[in-house]
Amino acid sequence: MTHIDFLDSTLRDGQQSLWGMRMQAAMALPVAPILDRAGFKVIDAAASSFFEVLIKYKRENPWQGLDLLMGAIRRTPVRGGMRSNACISFGTTPDALMDIWMRQLNEHGVRSYWIYDGLFNIDKMARLARIAKQYNSEVAGTVIFAMSPVHTDEYYADKVRKLAAIPEVDTILLYDTAGVLHTDRLRTLVPAFVENAGGKPIEMHSNNLMGISGMAYCEAVRLGVKVLHTTVRSMANGPSTPSTESMIRNIELMGYTHSVNGALLGAVSDHFERVGKQEGHLVNQFAEYDLFSLQHQIPGGMTGTLKAQLEQYGMTDRLGEVLEETARVRRELGYPMMVTPFSQLVGIQAVLNVVTGNRYSVVPDEVVQYAAGYYGETPAPIEPDILDRIMAAPRAAEIFANPPEQPTEDELRKKFGTTDDDELVLKALVPQFDLDAMYAAGPTKRDYPLASSEVLQVRQLVSAINAPYARVATESMDIVLRRSGA
Repeated sequence: MTHIDFLDSTLRDGQQSLWGMRMQAAMALPVAPILDRAGFKVIDAAASSFFEVLIKYKRENPWQGLDLLMGAIRRTPVRGGMRSNACISFGTTPDALMDIWMRQLNEHGVRSYWIYDGLFNIDKMARLARIAKQYNSEVAGTVIFAMSPVHTDEYYADKVRKLAAIPEVDTILLYDTAGVLHTDRLRTLVPAFVENAGGKPIEMHSNNLMGISGMAYCEAVRLGVKVLHTTVRSMANGPSTPSTESMIRNIELMGYTHSVNGALLGAVSDHFERVGKQEGHLVNQFAEYDLFSLQHQIPGGMTGTLKAQLEQYGMTDRLGEVLEETARVRRELGYPMMVTPFSQLVGIQAVLNVVTGNRYSVVPDEVVQYAAGYYGETPAPIEPDILDRIMAAPRAAEIFANPPEQPTEDELRKKFGTTDDDELVLKALVPQFDLDAMYAAGPTKRDYPLASSEVLQVRQLVSAINAPYARVATESMDIVLRRSGA
């Protein structure tokens, strides 16, 4: 009987898609030990974008928060995300800084990674995989899915074959950021993955923006996918992944086995529902089937970003127009994958085109860098007239004449004035005034003010698990109980 593993994405993609990466450590600590005991293959939890957001908007030290989570999750490997050429939101990152970022995550105990690159810089992905393997960490070589005339099954088969040939890559991850994979396409795509993966397991991640990802998961499993990425129900669906609760039921009905203890998930889902509502974040989402998603292919988290940008100009009523422009810009720029940073680059250019009323009259530096090839080779050539408009940007000539520098690790330490690589990463992510404000806010908090009834519920469930790790959650609960007066 075929066994299907599950990766929990509640603490990563769920909160990224629904909460804008605002989940603080104290919000996750009470239920992290429960997730740890629930039988997941991996728990996804770390990303450089989270670090940036936590520092800028929550004044929380992300290294301290990660350490707290690692102390609460002791038996299940924790996964971190790694874009091959950037640990900052936009632009490119020197290879030496990427190496430091990978090493430091490992030093803090992260032992599983999905390494991706929207333009498939395979050599950079392989270099980071080798560093991860120095710590015996698991590596998922990631293939971002997109729909365009150039993204054929043959195109993806070539990428899978090259990733699978990297000895340090353990699994191949099919990642559908826009949730547009239909069963018809899966029936040719997944066999191409399986055939070219060299026997390495195939994982699948799909954001349920069109409401079809659960069905896609079922079909993918029939075709050979072995690992599904899911999220507890309150943090699932819409721009997030399908719920774990629904998928373990589907897997059982299909006659497959799994290791997830579904009885433990209710308290986790209820906890995040209460926290989300208290913080004003989205929970309990769903998505209606919308064919327009096939055109713009914007990931879940990008929609909120575009709305926020339009609000600055008092133009929120023009979101539909921006989405149409996004599809057009993506085509003109050679069909880049709609994943960070390219989804942002395409989306921002679309907003500027709509707001100014004069397409490409304003071109961000990052779009010029993309056109210059600093991110890698585009899937298809940029349309000639669009390239001319980009080259007409005031800073285009300067950017083309000055490729990104590749300083050494010692040069980076000298530049940022520190020999502490944890601090180096933070200094590279955000301006010093944000770091100063973070340090002024004090140590990362362990407690989050929950209702006393919820504290009691979680304490009772943790006790019922009868695990050696229950003490971790109990200690976290003690602080919450004192604050709530329970």
